[in-house]
Amino acid sequence: MIALIQRVLNASVTIDGEICGQIGPGLLVLLGVEQGDDEQKAKRLCERVIGYRIFGDENDKMNLNVQQAGGSLLVVSQFTLAADTQKGMRPGFSRGAEPQEADRLYQYFCGQCREKGIATETGRFAADMKVALVNDGPVTFWLQV
Repeated sequence: MIALIQRVLNASVTIDGEICGQIGPGLLVLLGVEQGDDEQKAKRLCERVIGYRIFGDENDKMNLNVQQAGGSLLVVSQFTLAADTQKGMRPGFSRGAEPQEADRLYQYFCGQCREKGIATETGRFAADMKVALVNDGPVTFWLQV
């Protein structure tokens, strides 16, 4: 399971011209689910995303996590993160989880984030989404479990 996290000032997801999720300061989480991923991996990745210290403290050092910084999450499913890009000029998608399982684990991940007390907005699984963000820094990290 993969999370590409971006520290943002704001972010939103639009589907068919309507905003379906938006946040102010926090993290945009692009989430990729791979074959073999399970609830344990989703829970561990949730803990890593929420606990990752990439927000500035009073000395502007990256010592605070999203919860300590009072931020929110916008979680967007992105199967392309599981792509095999090692050969050729076209990505392969055989490492990605089957859509039904990927959606289930995406929903589970979002539920885990909410259970930990983080305001969590989402896109819509498998929809054609338009994601807008103002990356703060820019600060972007790839987390994988």
